[in-house]
Parts: sequence; C-alpha cells; structure tokens
Amino acid sequence: MNARGGLRAGMASLALLACTLGLAAGPAAAQAEKIGTVDTAFQWIGRDHDIIVEAYDDPAVQGVTCYVSRARTGGIKGTLGLAEDRAEASIACRQVGPITFVQPLKAQQEVFSERMSILFKRLRVVRMVDAKRNTLVYLTYSEKLIDGSPQNSVTAVPVDRATPIPLR
Repeated sequence: MNARGGLRAGMASLALLACTLGLAAGPAAAQAEKIGTVDTAFQWIGRDHDIIVEAYDDPAVQGVTCYVSRARTGGIKGTLGLAEDRAEASIACRQVGPITFVQPLKAQQEVFSERMSILFKRLRVVRMVDAKRNTLVYLTYSEKLIDGSPQNSVTAVPVDRATPIPLR
C-alpha cells in the first residue's frame, strides 16, 4: 500500500470513529415530526433544494412543541445524504397544551440534535431556564467538529407563575 492509500484508509477509519462517537454521544431526546416542505430550487437529478419544517415535542416539558425550519440540500449529493446543509435554521416554540414537567430541569440542556452532513455537522436545540421570569428559552444553532456557525435563532415560552419551573 502506498502513502496515499494509507492516508485514505486512516481518514476513513477516523470518519467511522467520529460517526460512531457522534451517535453514541447524542441525546436520547425529541423525535422530529415532519410538518411540511417548500421547494427553493429545482434540481434535474435528485430531490430539489428545499426548506423543511419539523416539530419537536420537548421530552421533559409536556405541552411545549418547537417548530424548526432549515434548509436541506437536494441534487444527487442531497438525495444520497452526502451534501452538507447550510448552517441556517429558525425556531419557534409554543405552548400547545397544559405545561407539566416530567422531572426537574437542568438550567441548560440540549433537547435535540440532528445530523446535517454525513460526518461533522449537527443541528442542535438547547433549552435554557430563565428562572427569574419563569420562562423556557430555546436556542437552535449548528456546529461543526472544527468550525461552528454563529448563526442561531432563539424563542421563549413563558410558563404561568402558578407553575414554577422545577430545577435540579
């Protein structure tokens, strides 16, 4: 085996290890429910570029759902899952029923994470508790293994003062 072949094999092993660690380290959190999509660019081969809107029920806070919109790359690479989606997302969380807490919440906790590229990019949703205002704050952003994006979106769900947010 020549040096180039050894380098490729090493890179492939590193990529496999990163994927395995990424799957093992991810939170067992909310599952996405697709709400809809809007095409943004026609592609001759493969699916079109689009914007997808998904709903995530907060697994620790019953009665709160977050709606996340994000770009999804189409074409051949996008259809095969090899494209890297743009690091842009928007979030809106709303009270959709009576708010109850499954367990006391951490002051800050990742509630959802989803892969945006085959290896190193993830979309993340983090819940923060603003105890002074009895409000749940949700932040979405994307991160790369090496260089994340400062683009983000934030939303807040005020909780009735009669229902204090339990913290651990």
